[in-house]
Amino acid sequence: MSAASATFDAPPVRETASVREWIAVSAAMIGAFMAILNIQITNASLLDIEGGIGTGIDNGAWISTSYLIGEIVVIPLTDYLSRVFSFRRYMLTNAILFPLFSIACAFAHDLGTMIALRGLQGFAGGVLIPMAFTMILTRLPKGQQPIGLAMFALAVTFAPAIGPTIGGYMTENYGWQSIFYVNAAPSLVMIVALFATLDRSPMRLELLREGDWLGIVTMAIGLSALQTVLEEGNKDDWFASPFIFRLAVVAAVFLSAFIVIEFTVSKPLVNLRLLRQRNFAVGVVSNTLLGFALFGSVYLLPQYLGQVQRYNAEQIGLVLAWTGLPQLLIIPFIPLMMKHFDVRAIAFVGLALFALSCFMNVQLSADNSGDEFLIPNIIRAVGQALVITPISAITTGGIAPKDAGAASGLSNMLRNLGGAVGTAALATVITKREQYHSNVIGQSVNIGREEVRQRIDQLSAYFMSHGDSDHAAATGKAIVTIGQIVRKQALILGFGDAFAVVGALLALAAISVLFARRPSAAKPGQAH
Repeated sequence: MSAASATFDAPPVRETASVREWIAVSAAMIGAFMAILNIQITNASLLDIEGGIGTGIDNGAWISTSYLIGEIVVIPLTDYLSRVFSFRRYMLTNAILFPLFSIACAFAHDLGTMIALRGLQGFAGGVLIPMAFTMILTRLPKGQQPIGLAMFALAVTFAPAIGPTIGGYMTENYGWQSIFYVNAAPSLVMIVALFATLDRSPMRLELLREGDWLGIVTMAIGLSALQTVLEEGNKDDWFASPFIFRLAVVAAVFLSAFIVIEFTVSKPLVNLRLLRQRNFAVGVVSNTLLGFALFGSVYLLPQYLGQVQRYNAEQIGLVLAWTGLPQLLIIPFIPLMMKHFDVRAIAFVGLALFALSCFMNVQLSADNSGDEFLIPNIIRAVGQALVITPISAITTGGIAPKDAGAASGLSNMLRNLGGAVGTAALATVITKREQYHSNVIGQSVNIGREEVRQRIDQLSAYFMSHGDSDHAAATGKAIVTIGQIVRKQALILGFGDAFAVVGALLALAAISVLFARRPSAAKPGQAH
């Protein structure tokens, strides 16, 4: 396909970007932040939303799934469609549609409407993420790109961390509808700034005839099926469900066909040949594993606090705030660190700290509540702050300006897809490991042991002293109580195992970064 730089008029070689260009990049970062924020903002509020629209817990998962499907499908399409309709027109259109679909979600009264509106919101929001990344590579000189990448890192790591905090607070104090109004004011600022700063350029509708339509169709069907399998598989016991099995076959067939098509057509939708570049391949692998950890850790902690400690949405949000707030202080200094230290070393340290924070949560107990997560969350925040900007620099270091859009789309899609895989995989790990630990503990907690019989007698006496006159009924309650204690302990151990999985994958990502070549330092006056 024609160069992504055709979207922009290449700026002259310069050392610093103009104020106008910084305003444009900053506005794009607002869009990326809001789009990523909305992946997680409903997570702490799903029970309230499900009650509000009158649907069950199982069906309510589609409120998040539909948004992710829209986002993951549109990200690879963004580079192509921005050249067809012009960067300015396509960016502004989706910047307007995103808050409109968001506000519309607040008026949904049934599950079908909510799923459709969330899908459309994800489709519009998904455009804003890679286009913000592309603007960094095309609008900023090489020497100032680390600053832009640091801004993008805030969107990628701070937004998921703070999403449940905002969602929980808004839901508890103003109702679940309020979380869909959050996007209105920032989106208005973004739209005005982009309208004033983006250059006008003509549409190139002739590119529609050259489009990789077979690749588009196979990708859309394959990714939609895969995302549905990932989101719904654990609930339906994976391949034991004929529906999940058929969808998995559809995903495998269409995504395999998509990969073959992209390597054979002359103008591919997604330039997979970029993976032949060593640093881009290493960066994409690290980014995908990081996506698994970012989304996975944001999934694990709220689930633990809700299921084990019975925290409400606002309490969960306050605990998670400590994974986001320190990043605001650290990330602005990352570009300065990159001038003095090898970016691979910075990324390695960040991933290692992120992994350490997960390993600190492996030995969970019933006593682990909000306060006990403070130190691990701060370490995690420091690690996340050190990761995204250096990995982005490694990934894009050898990318030519003409490939910026394609590289952005592929990298961002795989990070989000890694997040979807992470959430689904960790849900399965918790379920399976809970069953395993329950069986192991149950072998020790049996009626044949004197300690168990004594505990049953103690609990029976307690229930009889609190209103149960029937000894048999009190004994039954005692046995049920012991069973609940066993299940809770097994669940806690399952969460500990899930944190260990995230830590291990982050350690693998840290090792993979070391295989990258050191990105070349920017020379004075060098620009894209």
